[in-house]
Amino acid sequence: MLPLLTSAQIRQADAHTIANEPITSVDLMERASRAFVGWFINHFPDKNQSISFYCGTGNNGGDGLAIARILSEHQYKKLNVKIARFSDKASADFNVNLERLKAINIPINDIQKGDNVPESSDIIIDALLGSGLNKPLTGEYEKLVNHLNGLYKTIVAVDIPTGFLSEGEILPDTVAIRADLVITFQQPKINFLLPESAPYIHCWETVNIGIDEKYVQLLNSPYQFIKETDIRAAVKPRRRFSNKGTYGHALIIAGQAKTMGAALLSSSAAVHAGAGLTTTCVPESGLTALNSYLPEIMAIVRNDQELPAIEWDKFSAIAIGPGLGKGNDATALLSALIKNYKKPVIIDADALNLLAEHPDFLQQLPPGSILTPHMKEFDRLFGEHKSWWQRLQTGMAQAVKLNVYIVLKNDYTIILSPQGVAYFNSTGNAAMASGGMGDVLTGIIAALLAQKYTPLQACVLGAYIHGKAGDELALPNRLNVVLPGRLAAQLPITMAKLMA
Repeated sequence: MLPLLTSAQIRQADAHTIANEPITSVDLMERASRAFVGWFINHFPDKNQSISFYCGTGNNGGDGLAIARILSEHQYKKLNVKIARFSDKASADFNVNLERLKAINIPINDIQKGDNVPESSDIIIDALLGSGLNKPLTGEYEKLVNHLNGLYKTIVAVDIPTGFLSEGEILPDTVAIRADLVITFQQPKINFLLPESAPYIHCWETVNIGIDEKYVQLLNSPYQFIKETDIRAAVKPRRRFSNKGTYGHALIIAGQAKTMGAALLSSSAAVHAGAGLTTTCVPESGLTALNSYLPEIMAIVRNDQELPAIEWDKFSAIAIGPGLGKGNDATALLSALIKNYKKPVIIDADALNLLAEHPDFLQQLPPGSILTPHMKEFDRLFGEHKSWWQRLQTGMAQAVKLNVYIVLKNDYTIILSPQGVAYFNSTGNAAMASGGMGDVLTGIIAALLAQKYTPLQACVLGAYIHGKAGDELALPNRLNVVLPGRLAAQLPITMAKLMA
């Protein structure tokens, strides 16, 4: 896992690296700037493009000055630097890099309070303020950022867009640089992974600047970013002399007459993700559809009048909710499941809304159970939230309090654990924004739980594999939309690659 650090922890890690490598702070700045340039020149190779650097007088500005000098070394000719002199203060490393820059032929101009700033360059490098910002922009910085945003130029931010907070609540009226690209140091900032980042960050890339990784791990950040190496280390290849019993029996309780698609997608995902046996509890009206869609799936038929006879203990994992509805029969099924099944269960879709209507059910869930809400379902369960940062904090607290895992679905789906850790998934793409994708994820998690993965492993692997399958379909083929059924069929291929 890649720890995601707060701005205070980033400063700690920098200081530790400086003290123990050892390396001077200005040389660490040089290393970071060269890492930035290494990525930049590969993606902006036209050395005739004009580039303006907007630098503050702190260390982020020092990075900008160093980057300008290093780009000049790489024969970028049309460079100019503008320094925002809105304060008498300047960091020592900024001053060192300013003197170094003065030794070469790059125009340097100061921006004073109230100045109009004409701009004709093709690219703007934002190095005004770094990750230490902890309050909204005001005054001259606010005016300058609004001016730069209004130019509609290509903007590349150094480490973090000016005005954007590394962590904490991003308010709806936040004034910050709207960056086409952020080249950030060592790891993404936590807020890069929340939806409020969308207006400010079109895309981001990380560059390694040699921070002491062992020390970073010792900081015990509660925020972690899932890497493919974590997944490859955890997936278990299927061995010879195994059989269907080896891989467990998943039960999916889902579907109504008009919402059988959800049941079919979830069940198909469970089959394709490797459950040895999959049974789906469906209304009688859905039996023909189930048998036609995938004959590999067994069925328990239910009706509205009475509960079906279910031998709860025969199942290795049970998921409930996709397309289930919220009628009395659905409530009775959820109640019976919670009463009779003592292993972790997966609660999704309509079953989540039933939990919101019956808070006593929420308190009775077996330890280690898995909730898979999207934003609206989350708010129905835990109250309205004004921001994703609030949801993140509430989810972490509720996962600990209820002793459950919460899979909060999003671009970077977040797994919140009873240990108080938030794991951000790193796979998936916008082509997957299609009805039924959540049903597929539920089936994958059920299959993994049936195969004796721990609840945490089932959540982390499930989210990653789900997104990875979507990436393998969408990105090489340049698909604008990936259908959930097609993604379910991709799962064995994706999993085989991860097991290779």
